[in-house]
Amino acid sequence: MAAGRVPISNVSDTARWVAAYRARETARPDALFRDPLADRLAGAQGHALVEMSPRVMRNGWPVVTRTKLIDDLIARSLEQGCDRVLNLAAGLDTRPYRLALPADFVWVEADLPEILAEKEAALAGELPRGVLVRRAVDLADPAARAEFLDAVLGPLGPTGTPATKALVLTEGLLFYLDPATVTELARGLARPQIAWWTADISFRMKQMRDSSMFENAPMKFDPPNGLAFFEELGWRPRECESILVHARKLGRVPWFMRPFTYLPQLDPRKPTRNPWSAVVRFQHELVTAAPEI
Repeated sequence: MAAGRVPISNVSDTARWVAAYRARETARPDALFRDPLADRLAGAQGHALVEMSPRVMRNGWPVVTRTKLIDDLIARSLEQGCDRVLNLAAGLDTRPYRLALPADFVWVEADLPEILAEKEAALAGELPRGVLVRRAVDLADPAARAEFLDAVLGPLGPTGTPATKALVLTEGLLFYLDPATVTELARGLARPQIAWWTADISFRMKQMRDSSMFENAPMKFDPPNGLAFFEELGWRPRECESILVHARKLGRVPWFMRPFTYLPQLDPRKPTRNPWSAVVRFQHELVTAAPEI
Protein backbone atom coordinates (compact mmCIF):
# COMPACT_ATOMS: atom_id res chain seq x y z
CA MET A 1 0.00 0.00 0.00
CA ALA A 2 1.32 3.42 -0.93
CA ALA A 3 2.57 5.67 1.85
CA GLY A 4 -0.06 8.02 3.24
CA ARG A 5 -2.95 5.98 1.91
CA VAL A 6 -5.38 4.47 4.39
CA PRO A 7 -7.80 1.67 3.48
CA ILE A 8 -11.49 1.88 4.26
CA SER A 9 -11.68 1.66 8.04
CA ASN A 10 -15.39 0.77 8.21
CA VAL A 11 -18.50 0.63 6.04
CA SER A 12 -19.24 4.31 6.68
CA ASP A 13 -15.96 5.21 4.94
CA THR A 14 -17.44 3.88 1.72
CA ALA A 15 -19.88 6.82 1.82
CA ARG A 16 -16.95 9.28 1.49
CA TRP A 17 -15.49 7.15 -1.33
CA VAL A 18 -18.78 7.17 -3.26
CA ALA A 19 -19.21 10.93 -2.68
CA ALA A 20 -15.79 11.51 -4.24
CA TYR A 21 -16.88 9.72 -7.40
CA ARG A 22 -20.04 11.86 -7.51
CA ALA A 23 -17.90 14.98 -7.11
CA ARG A 24 -15.64 13.96 -9.99
CA GLU A 25 -18.61 13.25 -12.23
CA THR A 26 -20.11 16.64 -11.33
CA ALA A 27 -16.89 18.35 -12.47
CA ARG A 28 -17.19 16.88 -15.98
CA PRO A 29 -18.63 19.14 -18.70
CA ASP A 30 -20.82 16.23 -19.82
CA ALA A 31 -21.87 15.18 -16.30
CA LEU A 32 -24.76 12.71 -16.08
CA PHE A 33 -25.91 14.44 -12.88
CA ARG A 34 -24.89 17.42 -10.80
CA ASP A 35 -24.12 17.05 -7.10
CA PRO A 36 -22.54 20.31 -5.87
CA LEU A 37 -22.43 19.01 -2.29
CA ALA A 38 -20.48 15.84 -3.05
CA ASP A 39 -16.97 17.31 -2.89
CA ARG A 40 -17.62 18.78 0.55
CA LEU A 41 -18.90 15.44 1.84
CA ALA A 42 -16.10 13.37 0.30
CA GLY A 43 -13.28 15.33 1.87
CA ALA A 44 -9.65 14.37 1.56
CA GLN A 45 -10.35 10.83 2.75
CA GLY A 46 -12.91 10.18 0.03
CA HIS A 47 -10.60 11.35 -2.75
CA ALA A 48 -7.69 9.37 -1.30
CA LEU A 49 -9.81 6.23 -1.41
CA VAL A 50 -10.58 6.84 -5.07
CA GLU A 51 -6.87 6.96 -5.83
CA MET A 52 -6.30 3.56 -4.26
CA SER A 53 -9.33 1.90 -5.85
CA PRO A 54 -8.84 -1.15 -8.08
CA ARG A 55 -7.78 -0.15 -11.60
CA VAL A 56 -10.94 -1.56 -13.16
CA MET A 57 -13.06 1.10 -11.45
CA ARG A 58 -10.57 3.92 -10.96
CA ASN A 59 -12.74 6.33 -12.99
CA GLY A 60 -15.80 5.40 -10.93
CA TRP A 61 -17.92 4.10 -13.79
CA PRO A 62 -19.92 1.61 -11.63
CA VAL A 63 -20.78 4.27 -9.01
CA VAL A 64 -21.61 6.94 -11.58
CA THR A 65 -23.77 4.57 -13.64
CA ARG A 66 -25.50 3.23 -10.54
CA THR A 67 -26.27 6.76 -9.38
CA LYS A 68 -27.79 7.70 -12.73
CA LEU A 69 -29.88 4.51 -12.96
CA ILE A 70 -31.26 4.97 -9.46
CA ASP A 71 -32.04 8.63 -10.13
CA ASP A 72 -34.07 7.53 -13.15
CA LEU A 73 -35.92 4.80 -11.22
CA ILE A 74 -36.81 7.28 -8.49
CA ALA A 75 -38.19 9.67 -11.10
CA ARG A 76 -40.20 6.81 -12.63
CA SER A 77 -41.56 5.86 -9.21
CA LEU A 78 -42.64 9.45 -8.57
CA GLU A 79 -44.48 9.45 -11.90
CA GLN A 80 -46.21 6.25 -10.81
CA GLY A 81 -47.49 7.72 -7.57
CA CYS A 82 -44.67 7.17 -5.08
CA ASP A 83 -45.52 9.17 -1.95
CA ARG A 84 -42.43 8.51 0.20
CA VAL A 85 -38.81 7.41 -0.14
CA LEU A 86 -37.05 5.49 2.62
CA ASN A 87 -33.30 5.58 2.00
CA LEU A 88 -31.79 2.90 4.22
CA ALA A 89 -28.09 3.27 5.02
CA ALA A 90 -28.29 6.66 3.30
CA GLY A 91 -24.68 7.53 4.09
CA LEU A 92 -23.69 10.78 2.39
CA ASP A 93 -26.30 10.62 -0.35
CA THR A 94 -27.66 14.04 -1.39
CA ARG A 95 -30.66 13.20 -3.56
CA PRO A 96 -33.14 15.19 -1.40
CA TYR A 97 -31.04 18.27 -2.19
CA ARG A 98 -30.57 17.73 -5.92
CA LEU A 99 -33.60 15.86 -7.30
CA ALA A 100 -36.83 17.56 -8.39
CA LEU A 101 -39.18 16.74 -5.50
CA PRO A 102 -42.57 18.22 -4.61
CA ALA A 103 -42.32 20.66 -1.69
CA ASP A 104 -44.38 18.40 0.59
CA PHE A 105 -42.75 15.12 -0.46
CA VAL A 106 -41.35 13.16 2.52
CA TRP A 107 -37.87 11.70 2.12
CA VAL A 108 -36.54 9.60 5.01
CA GLU A 109 -32.86 8.87 5.58
CA ALA A 110 -31.74 6.15 7.98
CA ASP A 111 -28.22 5.29 9.07
CA LEU A 112 -25.98 4.95 12.10
CA PRO A 113 -25.79 7.98 14.43
CA GLU A 114 -22.16 8.84 13.64
CA ILE A 115 -22.55 9.17 9.88
CA LEU A 116 -25.82 11.11 10.23
CA ALA A 117 -24.20 13.54 12.66
CA GLU A 118 -21.28 14.08 10.28
CA LYS A 119 -23.67 14.68 7.41
CA GLU A 120 -25.88 17.13 9.30
CA ALA A 121 -22.82 19.14 10.35
CA ALA A 122 -21.44 19.23 6.80
CA LEU A 123 -24.76 20.26 5.28
CA ALA A 124 -25.84 22.76 7.92
CA GLY A 125 -27.60 25.63 6.17
CA GLU A 126 -28.42 23.66 3.01
CA LEU A 127 -32.12 23.27 2.21
CA PRO A 128 -33.57 20.03 0.81
CA ARG A 129 -36.13 20.13 -2.00
CA GLY A 130 -38.83 18.28 -0.03
CA VAL A 131 -39.40 17.34 3.61
CA LEU A 132 -36.30 15.56 4.86
CA VAL A 133 -36.53 13.31 7.91
CA ARG A 134 -33.44 11.64 9.38
CA ARG A 135 -33.51 8.72 11.80
CA ALA A 136 -30.58 7.03 13.52
CA VAL A 137 -31.13 3.27 13.53
CA ASP A 138 -29.17 0.04 13.42
CA LEU A 139 -30.80 -1.61 10.42
CA ALA A 140 -29.21 -4.96 11.30
CA ASP A 141 -31.27 -5.06 14.53
CA PRO A 142 -34.67 -6.61 13.63
CA ALA A 143 -36.54 -5.00 16.51
CA ALA A 144 -35.06 -1.55 15.86
CA ARG A 145 -35.73 -1.90 12.15
CA ALA A 146 -39.38 -2.86 12.68
CA GLU A 147 -39.91 0.06 15.07
CA PHE A 148 -38.29 2.41 12.56
CA LEU A 149 -40.51 1.21 9.69
CA ASP A 150 -43.63 1.56 11.82
CA ALA A 151 -42.71 5.18 12.55
CA VAL A 152 -41.58 6.37 9.12
CA LEU A 153 -44.40 4.73 7.18
CA GLY A 154 -46.92 6.42 9.44
CA PRO A 155 -48.08 10.06 9.46
CA LEU A 156 -45.22 12.42 8.57
CA GLY A 157 -44.70 15.75 6.86
CA PRO A 158 -46.89 18.85 6.66
CA THR A 159 -49.98 16.88 5.64
CA GLY A 160 -49.55 14.30 8.40
CA THR A 161 -50.59 11.45 6.13
CA PRO A 162 -49.16 7.92 6.20
CA ALA A 163 -47.33 6.39 3.25
CA THR A 164 -49.38 4.28 0.84
CA LYS A 165 -46.90 3.81 -2.02
CA ALA A 166 -43.39 4.06 -0.62
CA LEU A 167 -40.11 3.32 -2.36
CA VAL A 168 -37.32 1.76 -0.28
CA LEU A 169 -33.77 2.42 -1.46
CA THR A 170 -30.78 0.34 -0.34
CA GLU A 171 -27.95 1.70 -2.44
CA GLY A 172 -24.53 0.21 -1.66
CA LEU A 173 -25.84 -1.69 1.35
CA LEU A 174 -26.69 -5.30 0.61
CA PHE A 175 -23.26 -6.62 -0.33
CA TYR A 176 -21.93 -5.65 3.13
CA LEU A 177 -24.61 -7.77 4.84
CA ASP A 178 -24.59 -11.51 5.32
CA PRO A 179 -27.33 -13.53 3.57
CA ALA A 180 -29.27 -14.10 6.79
CA THR A 181 -29.49 -10.34 7.43
CA VAL A 182 -30.54 -9.67 3.83
CA THR A 183 -33.24 -12.33 4.26
CA GLU A 184 -34.52 -10.66 7.44
CA LEU A 185 -34.50 -7.27 5.74
CA ALA A 186 -36.40 -8.58 2.70
CA ARG A 187 -39.05 -10.10 4.93
CA GLY A 188 -39.30 -6.96 7.05
CA LEU A 189 -39.88 -4.77 3.99
CA ALA A 190 -42.82 -6.86 2.80
CA ARG A 191 -45.43 -4.34 3.95
CA PRO A 192 -48.50 -3.09 2.07
CA GLN A 193 -47.30 0.54 2.34
CA ILE A 194 -44.11 -0.32 0.41
CA ALA A 195 -44.71 -0.44 -3.34
CA TRP A 196 -41.11 -0.83 -4.54
CA TRP A 197 -37.66 -1.74 -3.33
CA THR A 198 -34.70 -0.49 -5.37
CA ALA A 199 -31.25 -1.96 -4.77
CA ASP A 200 -27.95 -2.47 -6.52
CA ILE A 201 -27.18 -6.17 -6.69
CA SER A 202 -23.70 -7.56 -7.39
CA PHE A 203 -22.37 -11.09 -7.71
CA ARG A 204 -18.92 -12.62 -8.17
CA MET A 205 -17.08 -9.32 -7.61
CA LYS A 206 -13.82 -11.11 -6.79
CA GLN A 207 -11.49 -8.21 -7.56
CA MET A 208 -13.39 -5.98 -5.15
CA ARG A 209 -13.65 -8.65 -2.46
CA ASP A 210 -9.93 -9.41 -2.62
CA SER A 211 -8.82 -5.76 -2.64
CA SER A 212 -6.91 -4.75 0.50
CA MET A 213 -8.88 -1.51 0.70
CA PHE A 214 -11.98 -3.49 1.75
CA GLU A 215 -10.34 -5.56 4.47
CA ASN A 216 -12.24 -3.61 7.18
CA ALA A 217 -15.52 -3.58 5.27
CA PRO A 218 -15.75 -7.05 3.73
CA MET A 219 -18.36 -7.85 1.10
CA LYS A 220 -20.46 -10.77 2.31
CA PHE A 221 -23.58 -11.09 0.17
CA ASP A 222 -23.06 -13.31 -2.87
CA PRO A 223 -25.89 -15.86 -3.16
CA PRO A 224 -25.29 -18.59 -5.76
CA ASN A 225 -28.81 -18.29 -7.21
CA GLY A 226 -28.70 -14.58 -8.02
CA LEU A 227 -32.04 -12.80 -8.24
CA ALA A 228 -33.81 -16.06 -7.46
CA PHE A 229 -32.73 -15.37 -3.86
CA PHE A 230 -35.13 -12.42 -3.79
CA GLU A 231 -37.88 -14.15 -5.76
CA GLU A 232 -37.97 -16.93 -3.19
CA LEU A 233 -38.73 -14.23 -0.61
CA GLY A 234 -41.58 -12.83 -2.71
CA TRP A 235 -39.74 -9.91 -4.32
CA ARG A 236 -40.21 -9.86 -8.10
CA PRO A 237 -37.81 -7.84 -10.29
CA ARG A 238 -39.74 -5.36 -12.45
CA GLU A 239 -36.71 -3.56 -13.87
CA CYS A 240 -33.20 -5.00 -13.99
CA GLU A 241 -30.65 -2.58 -15.45
CA SER A 242 -27.16 -3.95 -16.10
CA ILE A 243 -24.56 -1.50 -14.78
CA LEU A 244 -21.93 -2.64 -17.29
CA VAL A 245 -24.21 -2.30 -20.32
CA HIS A 246 -25.56 1.07 -19.24
CA ALA A 247 -22.05 2.33 -18.49
CA ARG A 248 -21.25 1.77 -22.15
CA LYS A 249 -24.47 3.46 -23.28
CA LEU A 250 -23.71 6.42 -21.03
CA GLY A 251 -20.11 6.67 -22.20
CA ARG A 252 -18.48 5.81 -18.88
CA VAL A 253 -17.16 2.26 -19.23
CA PRO A 254 -13.33 2.00 -19.70
CA TRP A 255 -12.24 1.29 -23.26
CA PHE A 256 -10.74 -2.09 -22.38
CA MET A 257 -14.11 -3.28 -21.05
CA ARG A 258 -16.26 -2.16 -23.96
CA PRO A 259 -16.05 -5.51 -25.83
CA PHE A 260 -17.57 -7.30 -22.81
CA THR A 261 -20.64 -5.04 -22.93
CA TYR A 262 -21.67 -6.53 -26.28
CA LEU A 263 -21.60 -10.14 -25.13
CA PRO A 264 -24.89 -11.95 -24.40
CA GLN A 265 -26.06 -10.98 -20.94
CA LEU A 266 -26.10 -13.58 -18.19
CA ASP A 267 -29.29 -14.91 -16.65
CA PRO A 268 -29.37 -13.01 -13.32
CA ARG A 269 -31.17 -15.96 -11.75
CA LYS A 270 -28.28 -18.27 -12.64
CA PRO A 271 -25.06 -16.26 -12.25
CA THR A 272 -21.83 -17.86 -13.40
CA ARG A 273 -18.29 -17.19 -12.22
CA ASN A 274 -18.27 -13.93 -14.17
CA PRO A 275 -18.94 -10.69 -12.27
CA TRP A 276 -22.39 -9.17 -12.69
CA SER A 277 -24.07 -6.12 -11.24
CA ALA A 278 -27.33 -4.31 -11.83
CA VAL A 279 -29.79 -1.86 -10.37
CA VAL A 280 -33.08 -3.64 -9.72
CA ARG A 281 -36.51 -2.34 -8.79
CA PHE A 282 -38.52 -5.03 -7.03
CA GLN A 283 -42.17 -5.32 -6.12
CA HIS A 284 -43.45 -7.80 -3.57
CA GLU A 285 -46.00 -10.40 -4.64
CA LEU A 286 -48.29 -9.13 -1.86
CA VAL A 287 -48.43 -5.72 -3.57
CA THR A 288 -48.96 -6.53 -7.22
CA ALA A 289 -49.25 -9.32 -9.72
CA ALA A 290 -47.81 -7.31 -12.63
CA PRO A 291 -45.82 -9.16 -15.34
CA GLU A 292 -42.22 -9.99 -14.46
CA ILE A 293 -39.12 -9.00 -16.43
